Amino acid sequence: MRDFLPRSSVWVAALWWGSLTTVAAYVVPMLFAHLPSPAMAGNMAAKLFTAQTWVALVCGLCLLMVSRSNQPLAQVEKAQSAIVYIVLGMLLALLSELAVAPRIVARQNLPLWHSVGVGLYIAQWLCAGLTFKKLLGRAG
Repeated sequence: MRDFLPRSSVWVAALWWGSLTTVAAYVVPMLFAHLPSPAMAGNMAAKLFTAQTWVALVCGLCLLMVSRSNQPLAQVEKAQSAIVYIVLGMLLALLSELAVAPRIVARQNLPLWHSVGVGLYIAQWLCAGLTFKKLLGRAG
């Protein structure tokens, strides 16, 4: 059981990072390439980014719960540095979903809010990647 928790946390972090990567690098560009209009692609992309926010929050909560389990003292410092990235990534996902996405959907100053949304998504992607890297090192 002692090895299961660190290894399962690596899989959860991989799911978080991989889902962010897949949605942004493959799925959304495919929507814009194959749907009849940019408006249709944008509406579908908004739904996918909302779903991705839920994936990020669930993964983050799972990682936080696992980090609270009993750990050897040598691993506590590594876990604490990962917790910072987990919480920051979750906050970025919420900020994007609750503050930026409604402005993009309403087409308020679209270039500005789209750029802010992209920046937040990249920052969340980096947090998920750093979490994955730290947990991968801890599980080994």
